[in-house]
Amino acid sequence: MASQTWLVDSARDDGPVGHQKAWIGAEDIETPYYLRSQEEAASASVWAIARHMPRTALPLVRWAWRASPVLTAGTGVVQVLAAAVTAYGLLATSQVFAGLLAITSDPRALVTALPPLGLVVGAAAARGLLEAIARLLLAELTPRIEQLAEEELYDRLLDVELVAFDDPDFTQQVRRSSGQAVFRIRNGVSLLGTLLSSFVTLVAAVATAGLLQPLLMPLILVIGMPQAWATLRGQQAELAAMVALNSDYRRRSVTGRLISERQNAAEVRANTTQRLLIAEHRRISAAITRGAIDLGRRQNRVSTAGRALSAVATGAGYLIVGLLVYVSWLPLALGGTAAIAMQRAAGAFANSIFALNGLFGVGVYVDLFKECLDDLQQRRRSGDGESSCAAPSKIEVCNASFRYPGQPHDALHNVSLSVQRGQVVALVGENGSGKTTLAKLLTGLYLPTSGDVQWDGVSTTTVDPSNLHEHIAVVMQDAVRWPMTAENNVRIGRHDASDANGDRFATATERAGVKPVLEELPEGIGTILSREFQGGRDLSGGQWQRMSVARGLYRDAGVVVADEPTSAMDARAEQSAFMALRQMSTGRERITVLVTHRLANVRRADVIVALAHGAIAEIGTHEELMARRGLYHDLYMIQADAYAT
Repeated sequence: MASQTWLVDSARDDGPVGHQKAWIGAEDIETPYYLRSQEEAASASVWAIARHMPRTALPLVRWAWRASPVLTAGTGVVQVLAAAVTAYGLLATSQVFAGLLAITSDPRALVTALPPLGLVVGAAAARGLLEAIARLLLAELTPRIEQLAEEELYDRLLDVELVAFDDPDFTQQVRRSSGQAVFRIRNGVSLLGTLLSSFVTLVAAVATAGLLQPLLMPLILVIGMPQAWATLRGQQAELAAMVALNSDYRRRSVTGRLISERQNAAEVRANTTQRLLIAEHRRISAAITRGAIDLGRRQNRVSTAGRALSAVATGAGYLIVGLLVYVSWLPLALGGTAAIAMQRAAGAFANSIFALNGLFGVGVYVDLFKECLDDLQQRRRSGDGESSCAAPSKIEVCNASFRYPGQPHDALHNVSLSVQRGQVVALVGENGSGKTTLAKLLTGLYLPTSGDVQWDGVSTTTVDPSNLHEHIAVVMQDAVRWPMTAENNVRIGRHDASDANGDRFATATERAGVKPVLEELPEGIGTILSREFQGGRDLSGGQWQRMSVARGLYRDAGVVVADEPTSAMDARAEQSAFMALRQMSTGRERITVLVTHRLANVRRADVIVALAHGAIAEIGTHEELMARRGLYHDLYMIQADAYAT
């Protein structure tokens, strides 16, 4: 969605950089699907919002009930009791006023006012105690709700298809749901408690005023309406601004990470892009700042108008009470009680408006969170998961195509391939040819958009993902750098494996060539491999890749995919790693798939698959493909000439 004109201004010039064009991301992006409910709420009518409120309240109540039925029920009961005590105190107040007013004619009337006064004081004390209990119950309840919501999100997130993370809107939705939405849900339950207490108090005050004089009931309700309208419109303006500035917020988070994160620091300085980055960050921030200022002005105008109208309505209310007393439609003692009831109702109205305003904002995040959970559910494997599989002796790719989310063309198109247990299969080709995509199809990490991939005749779409992935090991070019000990960085490849004597660990680290690295660490295999912790150490890129190879060897799976596993290694370490990966298929125990640009290392592969533009161009051994003098021959000779030079 294009930013509104009142949120956009010219970019600021910052010294010699002073660029006007956008360097980071798109200048504007289409409103993501997860913000459409927020966009609708920004322009909804009052009645539409009122109808939507149960959609916010009911999920919050359900989360609270699931977190703790006892605490949820207790909170509700205590809030209602507190409001009932308030109503009782208001009724007792009228007797106090009657006794006090009678003192002028009979001083002994003071004695008759003391019991009602004691009731008023007791009601106030009881209300204070009940409110304290309610706060205590909410303090126990809300952290449990936050934990429940976060766990539900992460449980579903871990089951989604890997390809979902290639959808930028999905990743942004998850980021907002796991951050702001979870916190807002917790806050929403507290606001719901405030709303319940305030609403019951308001009802009690209105009912008390109605018992005193029926004409006071609509009067009390009218007094709070202007402020409620102003608060609602101010919140809607804020939602509209958030939608309009969505692209700017997203781009500012990118520039912030480029400036502040460790992995970017060296290249930013080496390319002397500091001034460009700060100028870009300032330019984006300036647009957000201008939008925020304009929003504040709009909200202030609406709020001022609401307060002015509310003040006029309050003054009119007191005037009407005075007239009712003057014409004897309301006794003087009850007039004082009515004034207190109006004051109490105004406070309850203000608290209700505060809670409703907060819940209106929370409702957007509740919708976002629910949509995210539904989206996560839909992005799970579509198969029924009834089939099971073992480590395959044969994997067949049958006319399979694959397209990434939001892309106009297939990354792979009508690919067919068969690989056998015991084979080392090398996938080669230029960048963007589809090597990594095909490797992920073979392992079942991706499911084909069309066609099929079968393990021993069983389609990967019908197998439970956890069963399928149990039999794969993946050695990535940019593997996860686990912030844990060096030993656990290897063992996490098969964290539940029994290795009491450490032979499995020793074999994996020895064959991967990582043992010398571990021996040089200050605490050996007990060293934390992360500078985020005191005493932690980091490894070089090549050392991390050796650690990843060791992890794959330790996992000892039936299907092993090594995707550019040696790109950062020196020649000796690279040769050692490839020898270890090839040896994994010795004895025809597993299928090993190598994805690499280093063609000198695939000469001994059993099958070489050369890809171009998402299709298989050639299949064969090194000798066969060199004899054909096709794509593989050309790529191999280019590299051979480069090394010779």
